[in-house]
Amino acid sequence: MKTLKISAVLIVFAVITAFSLKNTSEGYKIGDTATDFKLKNIDEKLVSLSDFDSAKGFIVIFTCNHCPYSVAYEDRIIALDKKYKSKGYPVIAINPNNPEISKGDDFVSMQKRAKDKGFTFPYLFDEGQKIFPQYGATRTPHVFILNKENNALKVAYIGAIDNNSQNASAVTEKYVENAVEALLIGEKPSLDFTKAIGCSIKK
Repeated sequence: MKTLKISAVLIVFAVITAFSLKNTSEGYKIGDTATDFKLKNIDEKLVSLSDFDSAKGFIVIFTCNHCPYSVAYEDRIIALDKKYKSKGYPVIAINPNNPEISKGDDFVSMQKRAKDKGFTFPYLFDEGQKIFPQYGATRTPHVFILNKENNALKVAYIGAIDNNSQNASAVTEKYVENAVEALLIGEKPSLDFTKAIGCSIKK
């Protein structure tokens, strides 16, 4: 009987542990509080979200140099930053890829890409790949819009930038813009989750 009780306890513990690990490995959900980070920018300075005192929130985008989807979205990402940075929602781009696996995603290549394209936003390197799993990012690009609420950063939108990764002129739904516009007037985005379309993050 004692052995059966111990076995039952172990089974329950294993189920709880597995469930907990499953949840924590999936990253943020809508409404979760995002923790700050400190990552190296292309100017070799460390950047944290807390550095942006006047920000109302952030458009955090996991992206990279080589992925065709990321490349296709570069101009649109720059446009998002130019449109919303002055309104309190700057773009923070993060390269989550392991440069040993993904050639062309090393720090020097990031610096060159940012200069060639004229990035107007921080382009950070997730060295050691510690941040993207916290968020639950799986693709490049993958967007997480954060909104400041009661001195905390709450996840307000997760997913794609818009509904056409290949042709900017054919976009009919601007997911990120719509979400930020809603937040600017104090409302929650009517669509807060979409499927991110892009290259898998290289670990």
